[in-house]
Order: sequence, then C-alpha cells, then structure tokens
Amino acid sequence: MTSDTPAGRRFRVFSRRRGAPSRTRRRLGAAVRMIAALALAGGVYTAFAPGAFAEEPRQLSATALEGKQLYDNSCITCHGRDGQGVTDRGPSLIGVGSASVEFQVGTGRMPMTRQEAQAEEKKPQFDKNQTKQLGQYIQELGGGPQLPSGELVENLEENPEALARGGELFRVNCTSCHSFTGAGGALSSGKFAPALHDATPETIYAAMLTGPQNMPVFGDNQLTPDEKREIITYIKVQLQDDRDPGGIFNLGGYGPSTEGIAIFVVGIVLLVFTALWIAGKS
Repeated sequence: MTSDTPAGRRFRVFSRRRGAPSRTRRRLGAAVRMIAALALAGGVYTAFAPGAFAEEPRQLSATALEGKQLYDNSCITCHGRDGQGVTDRGPSLIGVGSASVEFQVGTGRMPMTRQEAQAEEKKPQFDKNQTKQLGQYIQELGGGPQLPSGELVENLEENPEALARGGELFRVNCTSCHSFTGAGGALSSGKFAPALHDATPETIYAAMLTGPQNMPVFGDNQLTPDEKREIITYIKVQLQDDRDPGGIFNLGGYGPSTEGIAIFVVGIVLLVFTALWIAGKS
C-alpha cells in the first residue's frame, strides 16, 4: 500500500500511465479477432453457397440459340425471361424438358389461343425442325425428360409378343381415360382425355413422360422404356391401323359379342311390336 506522499502519488500516476497502453492493445486485439472471424465466416459461406453469387453466362448450342430466338419472339410473354414463368400467364419451364415441348408445341396445344380448362390440339405454329430447336433450348435451360433416340414402334414381325404385352399394359393403364378403342373420354371440370387415333409415337411417348393436363406421369420406375414402346406398338397397330377384333360394326371395340347382344335386343323388340301389330289387326 503506497503512502499519501509526493513519491507515492508519483508512483500511482506512473502506474496508470503504464496501464493505458495495455487497454488499447486489448481493444485493438479484439477488433483484429472480430475481423478475422468475419473473414473466416465469409470464406466458409463462399465455399458452401456458390449459388448466391452471379454465375457465368450459360453457353448454348447452335440449335438452342435458334430455339432461343423463337422463344423470345413467341413464348417470352407468357413464360417469362429464361423460362421462369409469369404469374397468371404461364408456368415456369425449368425442368419440363424437351419432351414437354415435343408434346405441347408439336401438337399445336401451345401457344394457347386463350385460357381454357384444357389446351386443345390444333394446327402447330412451328414446324418439326423449329419444335426441335425450341425443345433443345428448354432442355439446356433447365433440364428435364427427353425422348429417347431410335424407333419407338416395335417390329411385330420380329417381336409379335410386343403387341400382346402392349395390349395388356394399355388396358391396365390407359383405358380408364382413353377407352378401350382409344377414342378418348370426358373428365371433370371441362377437361377430357384426347383420342389417340391420330397421335404419333413421339407424341404418345412424350405424354407418358410429362403427364400433360390430368394425365399422370409414367416414369421409368412405373413403365420401363420397353413397356412404353410396347404400348405405342399396340396403339399404332391395333387401334390406328383399324384391326377390328371382330364383327361388322365394331361396337365398342369388344368384338362380335356386343353386336350379338345388340341384334338380340333389337330383334326381340321388333318381334314384340310385330306381334302386337298382328294382334291389333286380327
């Protein structure tokens, strides 16, 4: 304990003067540690969240660049810049893939004339080559399902079992909406399942991949690519090439049994009215 003498007072002042730099160093050290911690946190964030920073411009193929020009001229109003979608006009196209373009644009369903319960098939505004270009642009823009390469219809002369398997798969998965004859049918809320009589193999395959309107998506875990081809084979050969299962009028597509029932009912009615007419005359 220092005495209250001039020497003691000088000692206390000297001690306070020596302690002041120590507090400054502590504050400076705390600031340096905070800056280092912020720099470290920023580095970790940069390493694990690169999507938060601007990406390099996407490099498009020559075909996709042609498709981008078509998109900017005809589709951007509803689907927005880079396919992001526009509220109350058109959905995002990110992830729909070229298969969706093959179906919607290739059948004339898109561009839509007006907002309806269902986009109806009409004459396409783009030819097949332009549709491919649009599809390639959407594919490179956000990815998604694509049509496989090669023929989509089996060769029945080499693989006749494909027709039988395709028929069974069609009856299990498709007839509830498209009917046994592929004539289509009405659904709820003004929607309908379209007829398949004029559908191309590419259109059918794209519809199974993308599930347009009320149609479910048949992924490869539900129907393998070979099973999809077999269904298309059945539709092409059995339903589109007019191979009737029997009978004269092909009532309902079930064969001669429906015609026999119809003839029996009509014949009985005619006999009853004939008998009543004869009884009335007599």
